[in-house]
Amino acid sequence: MAEESAGEFIAGIYAEAWSRIVATMIRFTGGDWNLAEDCAQDAFAQALRTWPQDGVPRQPLAWLTTAARNRAIDRMRRATRDAVKARAWAAWEQRHEPPAYRSDAEIPDERLELMFTCCHPALNLDAQVALTLRSLAGLSTAQIARAFLVPERTMGQRIFRAKQKIAHAVIPLRVPPAHLLPERLPGVLHVLYLLFNEGYGAAGDREALSREAIRLARVLVALMPDEPEALGMLALMLLHDARRPARFDADGELVTLEDQDRSRWDRDLIAEGGAVLERALRRRRAGPFQIQAAIAACHATAPYARQTDWPQIVALYGRLARVAPSPVVELNRAVAISMARSPEAALPLVEAIAESGRLEGYYLLHATRADLLRRCGRAEEADACLRSALALAPTDAERRLLSRRLAAH
Repeated sequence: MAEESAGEFIAGIYAEAWSRIVATMIRFTGGDWNLAEDCAQDAFAQALRTWPQDGVPRQPLAWLTTAARNRAIDRMRRATRDAVKARAWAAWEQRHEPPAYRSDAEIPDERLELMFTCCHPALNLDAQVALTLRSLAGLSTAQIARAFLVPERTMGQRIFRAKQKIAHAVIPLRVPPAHLLPERLPGVLHVLYLLFNEGYGAAGDREALSREAIRLARVLVALMPDEPEALGMLALMLLHDARRPARFDADGELVTLEDQDRSRWDRDLIAEGGAVLERALRRRRAGPFQIQAAIAACHATAPYARQTDWPQIVALYGRLARVAPSPVVELNRAVAISMARSPEAALPLVEAIAESGRLEGYYLLHATRADLLRRCGRAEEADACLRSALALAPTDAERRLLSRRLAAH
C-alpha cells in the first residue's frame, strides 16, 4: 500500500477507533490515563511506520489494540519493582487476546457507553467533561480550554490532576449499571454539547463532530426518555443545527444571526426541535439545556430578525442566570436587553462584566462592548474593543468578520 493511502486509511481508523482503544487501555493499565493514551498513540505511530510496507492487517483494530497492549506491558515491566505487581502483569501477559470491551449496562451504543464510564461521580463535573473530551472524543487540550474559556495551561493542569486522582484513589472505570446512569447524566450531556459546539463553530470536516453529537443525543433520549434535560439538549442541538446552512456565505465567510437568510434555515429540524422541547417542558423540571433550547426556539421561529421576541429572551436569560449562573449568561442577557430596550441600558452590564475580569480572554465580550459602544455613538472606544476582539478570536472566519467590521467603522 502506498504511504499516502496508508496514512489516509490510518487517519480514518484513528477517528473511528481511538476512543475504543484508549478505553481498553485505561482498563488494562488499571486507570493510568497517561499511559493508556501514550500506548495508544505509540500503536498508531507503529502502524504508520509498518503498514505502508507490510500492508494493512486483516483486523486493523485488533492489531492496534495488541500493539498498544504490548507497549504498556513493556513500560510496566521497566517501571515496576514490586514483585506483586510484576506477577500481576505477568498474568495479564498470559492472555492471548487483548481485553475485550464488555458491557454490563443496557446502553445501545458503545461510544455513549464509554462516556458514561468516564464521567465518574468521584470527579467534579468539569474534570469529567474535560477528561472525556480529551481521551474519548480526541479533542486537543487547546480546544477543550477554549470551550471552558480558560488558558490552555490551566486546562492541561486540570486534566493532569484528574488523571492523578483516578490513579491515586484507585477509582474504578467500569460501565455503570442502569440505576446509576442518572448521576452521570450531567457530565455526559455537557460532553455531547461541547462536542456539538466544536463542530458547529467550523465548516468542513469538523461538522462531523456535530452530526455525531446529535446522533448520540438521539440514542441518549431513547435510552432515558423521561430525562427532560436530555430532551432539552437534543432540542437545543436541533434548533442550532437548523441554522447551519445560513451560517456561512458562498465565499465561506461567517454570517451573523441577524444577517442570515432565514429562508435557508431547515424548517424540518426547527419543527422537530420544537416538538422535542415541548416533550421536555411538559415534565415541568426545566433545567439549563431546556431554557437554552427555549431561547434558540425564539430565534428559530421568528420570520425576520426584527420580529424576534427579545423581551421573552431577556426573561429566559434571567431564568437561566438563576439556574446556571455564569458570566457568559450575563453577557448574553445584556445583548438581549440591548435589543429589547436600548444599548444604553445594556452597556453598564457589559462594562461590569469586563471590570470583573472573568471573561478577559473571551473575544465575544470585547466584540459585544464594541457593538454597544458604536450604537451609543462612541466610535473610537468601539474600534479599540474591536481590535481586542480581533486579537483573541479563535478562528480565521471570526477574525475576518471582525476585520470587516473594523474596516466598515
